[in-house]
Amino acid sequence: MTIGTSPQLHGMLSELVSVQDRQTALLEELVSSIAHAQRRRVVELGLWKLSNPELAEYCKQAAKKLGRIQTDMLSTITEEIETNCDVLFESEFGLNEFIDRFGTRFLQLNSLLQVLTQLGNAPDLQVSPHEIQTDN
Repeated sequence: MTIGTSPQLHGMLSELVSVQDRQTALLEELVSSIAHAQRRRVVELGLWKLSNPELAEYCKQAAKKLGRIQTDMLSTITEEIETNCDVLFESEFGLNEFIDRFGTRFLQLNSLLQVLTQLGNAPDLQVSPHEIQTDN
């Protein structure tokens, strides 16, 4: 395949640049939207912390303790995998039993830990609540 004449090449390159410009604009919109949502979330968490300072501290302490429980559970899970790897790999029953034993509890523990961590580490607001816009 040979490269076309100069006008053809120029047209293809112009089209390529146009497509890249559009992709860049779309990515900028996406980043802006994500940043806006993140700022709003930070403000909402900060407002919650202002309204519930004592509970925010309890959440922070509970998250630390629950984190230690999660670490212990991960240790147990990894030991179980190391000890019974062959059974887990070769037997559907063994794998299902392992998932039944650890899966739901681990997922629920992670969900609780995530919520407690977010609430316990909510940022301090740098502006007064009256200065915050809550529209979309």
